[in-house]
Formats: sequence, C-alpha cells, structure tokens
Amino acid sequence: MAVYEYGRIRTLAHCLANAGIDTDIAKQILASGEQIRASTTPERKAEWMRHAMDRMDALLDAEIRQAVRESCACCLGGKRLKMSTAIAKAHQTLEERIAAANNTPFIFGHSVSLEDDGRVLVRFAPDDLEQYRCVCLRKAVEPISATYCYCCGGHIKHHLQIALGRKLSCTVRSSALCSGGAQPCTFLFDIK
Repeated sequence: MAVYEYGRIRTLAHCLANAGIDTDIAKQILASGEQIRASTTPERKAEWMRHAMDRMDALLDAEIRQAVRESCACCLGGKRLKMSTAIAKAHQTLEERIAAANNTPFIFGHSVSLEDDGRVLVRFAPDDLEQYRCVCLRKAVEPISATYCYCCGGHIKHHLQIALGRKLSCTVRSSALCSGGAQPCTFLFDIK
C-alpha cells in the first residue's frame, strides 16, 4: 500500500477509498503521488494535482468525482463550525441567515447572496481584480479542472447547510484554477 506524505494526496486517497472506488482506478488516479513530499515545491504539487484531476475526469463519472472531492473538504470544525451554527441559531428566515453568512467572510469569503433564480451564490473575491489565485494551490501554473474545486465547494456546502438549515447541492461557477487566474472562485448552491 502506497504511503502519501503530502496531506492533500493522503486525503484524496482516503476519500477515494471511503467512496468505494475500485482499487485499480484509485491507483491510476493517485499515480506517483507517493513521490510528492511535504517539501516538494508548490509548483510541482499543483502539477501533480492537475494530472490527478485529469485522471479523475477520465475515470469517474461527474457525480462520483464531485462527491469524492467534496468529501476532501477541510476546515469543517472549530471556529468555523461555531460561527455557522450561531447563524442558524440567531436567525429565523432564509434571508436573515444569508445576510448573516454574507457578514462572515472567515467562512464564506467575499460575499453570499440569494440570486433571482433562488440559488445561493458564494464569491471568494470581488469580480474586478486583475488576477485571482487559489488559496489551496497558490503556485498552479496551468489551468486545473474544476473537479479540484469541489473540495472548496464541499467546505462551503458543509457550513452553508448548517447556517441555512437546508440541504444544498453545489456547482462550481468559476474558478481561479480553471481560468488560469482570470476569474474569481464562485460557487452556486441549489436549495433542496
């Protein structure tokens, strides 16, 4: 069994196993991941992740890979969990809860808004910057599949479901990684 020193690869391996992904397919997705160390350059880590996401895109259905990446989400507990729980306890209506989430950038970034179509839009940065950067893969050189971004989507979904008291489904609307830094990270959530 391969040992993955780099935490993001170790988490991906764990989430693939938890999702019941066939061992041979998981090995293909994780190919050469054991060579990526904590000390590996950020550029090389991002390059490995780009290839792994391409392999996931080729080997797994969209719904499965989204679920796997959402389960890779970090920062689900601690202060963020207390804040999202406090929003749900302090506010009654969906509109009040969205307004409170909008005032919680520590969890949700730049803004949270209810769109005209009834979906919730979460923006991690304003729309008018010249360049955007992923907080997780800061040194990505080439565009990376939106599959990677469902990890961040899983983080937001977790906390937003708690804050709003509603089940949600996530769609990556735009991404700094996908766009090579030309667009901000934004996520749309359908309320179930």
